[in-house]
Amino acid sequence: MKTIIFTPHAPAPIGPYSQAVIKGSMLFTSGQIALNPKTGELVIDDIKTETKQVMENLKAVLTEAKMTFEDVLKATIFISDMHNFGAINEVYASYFNEATAPARETVEVANLPKFVNVEISVIASL
Repeated sequence: MKTIIFTPHAPAPIGPYSQAVIKGSMLFTSGQIALNPKTGELVIDDIKTETKQVMENLKAVLTEAKMTFEDVLKATIFISDMHNFGAINEVYASYFNEATAPARETVEVANLPKFVNVEISVIASL
């Protein structure tokens, strides 16, 4: 049996998907973009601010599932321009302990939803 995770503190799904799903002790999040959950507006002032909103959205989903970034096993980062990697990585790194950071891949893609610059999803486990 799977458990659907939903929190009003992260953007609501706008299609046939959930913010996250738990199966057993594993949490699988949908990709988060920089939508402010209170206003529904994109936060894309600059790449660091955008990445921070993405990470805060992920944090809200993890919190709803009673998990933290310490429980994250794997992260997937999609970016629209590899030139932004350093700035994205700087913000991303501030959410993790480097000694216990999760596995990760970062992939440059042609486009992302709403033409944002970064989307991140995680897999976590208790």
